[in-house]
Amino acid sequence: MTTMTEASVREFKMPDVGEGLTEAEILKWYVQPGDTVTDGQVVCEVETAKAAVELPIPYDGVVRDLHFPEGTTVDVGTAIIAVDVGGGSAAPAPAAEQPAAAEPAQEPKAAGSGRQPVLVGYGVATSSTRRRPRKGPEVPVQQASTAIQTELNGHAPAAPAVPAPAPQAAPAGTERPLAKPPVRKLAKDLGVDLTTVVPTGPDGIITREDVHAAVAAAVPAIPEPSAASAPAATQAPASYDTTRETRIPVKGVRKATAAAMVGSAFTAPHVTEFVTVDVTRTMKLVEELKADKEFAGLRVNPLLLIAKALLVAIRRNPDVNASWDEAAQEIVVKHYVNLGIAAATPRGLIVPNIKDAHAKTLPQLAESLGELVATARDGKTSPAAMQGGTVTITNVGVFGVDTGTPILNPGESAILAVGAIKLQPWVHKGKVKPRQVTTLALSFDHRLVDGELGSKVLADVAAILEQPKRLITWA
Repeated sequence: MTTMTEASVREFKMPDVGEGLTEAEILKWYVQPGDTVTDGQVVCEVETAKAAVELPIPYDGVVRDLHFPEGTTVDVGTAIIAVDVGGGSAAPAPAAEQPAAAEPAQEPKAAGSGRQPVLVGYGVATSSTRRRPRKGPEVPVQQASTAIQTELNGHAPAAPAVPAPAPQAAPAGTERPLAKPPVRKLAKDLGVDLTTVVPTGPDGIITREDVHAAVAAAVPAIPEPSAASAPAATQAPASYDTTRETRIPVKGVRKATAAAMVGSAFTAPHVTEFVTVDVTRTMKLVEELKADKEFAGLRVNPLLLIAKALLVAIRRNPDVNASWDEAAQEIVVKHYVNLGIAAATPRGLIVPNIKDAHAKTLPQLAESLGELVATARDGKTSPAAMQGGTVTITNVGVFGVDTGTPILNPGESAILAVGAIKLQPWVHKGKVKPRQVTTLALSFDHRLVDGELGSKVLADVAAILEQPKRLITWA
């Protein structure tokens, strides 16, 4: 086996993946010490203040060391992984650090990997690994997030009737517990140390049920007040959770969004106007376009026609598509539209935008919207996709909400909120009939958009959605 030398080791540094961002959090490692990597292979996923990004390694070689564990925030320019590019392989771990149990005969080691292929994605390295350091106080298990409580059927599970075997901590120098990446993520969210979890899966693999059992065992029982000692009005219903508070760390995309919204709310003077409109004809057009061969394979929904209506309204009122230059004390009118679509993701609210949306045909706009939504849902939106927006649409109607007063995306002049489309009684041609109705809300920066201009834009969008033929006559 070739011995590695310091001269053959290359350090890969955290790059600036977000145009000026100074740090990023390591979300997930896809490799471990001893793995062979090739130029262009993705080795980890990091989260900046704007998005989650996968990082490819620019070398061929063998991973020597991961300098930081998952969950660590690292400054740009700091080395995060060492790779031996001299053709050597990782030195074998000392005998004391080898697994006590023999490898199963049905799961041989992958050739040249030095790892047990026991999991989906990556296995367990035969070299010793470092235990993840805690960054500050550990969040108690009982302070699990609301999303995790939902996963636990909406309330903290009761303690098991039969006490589970006492968890045994892994002795020093042994391998890290076996668990698939989703299970590790669940344990991380719950604040559970996998070394204290009793595995029940095949070959000693920790399952989701094992993690949940650890949570249930860790939640302390709170004695119920007796009827004699507490008034009935103060006794919590049996369905209430025993957890009194939940603390969720604010970082990454969520932290950046919070800072941006506060800055926007207290920098730009917001004005919001509303209009309720009959969109029955627009809904009929949506159904007709779904059957049109020009839209085969594309997602056609009301948002597509709302986006097109806003683009037409901007063309008719171009001064609304602008930004405020504080340093120069100037209004900068944009002669292009980068249309932002607000998207709620597990990591927080993001607003990717469709570049040059004004120049796209309706089928092209449908394709771009579909790609934008799919990318955001998968958590793969790039930082570049969220920069340079000019106006934004936020569709609160998907949550059954009638309307709202949206806050401007920083650097933009207007944002359109679309409410739920509902069947309502409406006066149509002199008679009250059931019609498809929605409420639109347009917030704008009153420094550069006055009431007249904002009203014209909102009225144009409403007029198009009421009579979608205006998409042609006003084009």
